[in-house]
Amino acid sequence: MSDVSTNLESADCMQPLDQCPAETLSAITTLFTDIDDTLTTNGQLPSAAYGAVERLSLAGFSVVPVTGRPAGWCDMIARFWPVDGVIGENGAFYFRYDRALRAMDRVYWQDAEERRANQQKLQKLQSEILAAVPGAAVSADQAYRESDLAIDFREDVTPLDRQSIDTIVRIFTDAGATAKVSSIHVNGWFGDFDKLSMTKRFIGDTQSADFSAANSRLMFVGDSPNDVPMFEAFENSVGVANVRKFTDRMTRLPNWITQKEGGEGFAELAQRLLTARSG
Repeated sequence: MSDVSTNLESADCMQPLDQCPAETLSAITTLFTDIDDTLTTNGQLPSAAYGAVERLSLAGFSVVPVTGRPAGWCDMIARFWPVDGVIGENGAFYFRYDRALRAMDRVYWQDAEERRANQQKLQKLQSEILAAVPGAAVSADQAYRESDLAIDFREDVTPLDRQSIDTIVRIFTDAGATAKVSSIHVNGWFGDFDKLSMTKRFIGDTQSADFSAANSRLMFVGDSPNDVPMFEAFENSVGVANVRKFTDRMTRLPNWITQKEGGEGFAELAQRLLTARSG
């Protein structure tokens, strides 16, 4: 049986979120969440999702976006959103803003010299990818990145077919880079970090806890193939409904799935968590 068939059958085993036990939800203290097509819907952040983040924060939950988006965006998110921190560029760093001290804590996986050297290698790959894949473009947010290269295949360009996306991935990996496919970009970088490795560091640094020991009180919600390491590691993982679009590209699926897509699906999850906590 093919991997695609296996994954599609596994998709049918994702349990509806409303079947998640209340005792599981009531134990959650920290929610890690993807941004694109998990908090957002059709490229925008709906009030339902942002309001849900705020309500969770006010109720005492730690909310931590984990995203492929760039350092420049993550600085703004850490400062202005009601979040406990943000992990960006697929795990290249986390930023955490101390509002009392008015100071940003920036923790990187690689030092500045290594990041500069890797950016030079990525510049060469950028030219190769754009020459090999007609219609692909450098992401509009690339100017604000410090550690990776984002190739746009459907955000601001006409959506590319699967073969084109696979070609982008192949060029990255043939050069020894890591490549991850999100719902809008292929992100490539040199280094051994990813969303999960920096999430574990974040938990250790900010909560003085071991990820494995804390796992039962953690939850992750996402939507696409680059979230697979998180779905594999978290005891409590949730996919917003649009995760079904990517099941044939994923080796592990979330435990639970929302009824709604994108930001509305995130708001659905938030309400379940709030209801479970209030008893």
